[in-house]
Amino acid sequence: MSTAVLTPPAPVAAPGSRRGSNNVLPGFNLTLGYTLLYLSLIVLIPLSALVFKTFTLTLDQFWAAISSPRVVASYKLTFGASLLAAVVNLVFGLLVAWVLVRYQFPGKKIVDALVDLPFALPTAVAGISLTALLAGNGWVGQYLEPLGIQLAFTPAGVVIALIFIGLPFVVRTVQPVLEDAEKELEEAATCLGATRLQTFVKVILPSILPALLTGFAMAFARAIGEYGSVIFIAGNVPLVSEITPLIIIGKLEQYDYAGATAVALVMLVLSFVLLLLINGLQAWQRKFTEAPK
Repeated sequence: MSTAVLTPPAPVAAPGSRRGSNNVLPGFNLTLGYTLLYLSLIVLIPLSALVFKTFTLTLDQFWAAISSPRVVASYKLTFGASLLAAVVNLVFGLLVAWVLVRYQFPGKKIVDALVDLPFALPTAVAGISLTALLAGNGWVGQYLEPLGIQLAFTPAGVVIALIFIGLPFVVRTVQPVLEDAEKELEEAATCLGATRLQTFVKVILPSILPALLTGFAMAFARAIGEYGSVIFIAGNVPLVSEITPLIIIGKLEQYDYAGATAVALVMLVLSFVLLLLINGLQAWQRKFTEAPK
């Protein structure tokens, strides 16, 4: 007597799913359509309007608008201060995240909550607070200026303001990765004779580097577009402490809309290129760490 072999029926693909995958939100075409519509309304259409407005200028007018000495000096300050602030936040943001994850101490929850303060604090309030703190008659500035150290109304004040508003991006990006890190790997490295520095460089750093780069990119991008907290402490001296967003606001107040969009377009292109490079470095690092040894 022959026995029949029963095979289970093939799974039926959910309606609207692709390649038989079961999705919580079915309907690939519908969800993709809503996604593209939302991105177009929020991102693509405003940016395209910026580009089209710039086309009202001739090439000579465009070049004159973006290459004047005052505008070039603002580029150098904006991108240079943003890069320096992001690097500082990269180091100290990792340190703050490490302390919050690896140590227990009184008031830890308060410190953890204070990290998010720049998120909730209005940028103008942050700028006024930093100015009152660092100005010549401020709580800290009154002791520094007699020593020849002036922080307020200088490029150094711009960097300090950008560090203040960018720190939470690095901390909140790295903190969850540190919490999920396997401490057994660190203990194994220690048992094998690795020093603390070797354990950090060989075991911990590769696992948190993508998060570090993401936090760095977010802090850098946030600093480039910062306006409210900077104008109070920068002094806004042309060719010295004037940021590019202030140049754009000034052109708008003078009804030079085409000139303002030209400078804004340069900011957009430079920011996009820098973020693209950082994302490419991130992808390369992830591919390198995931490659078989």
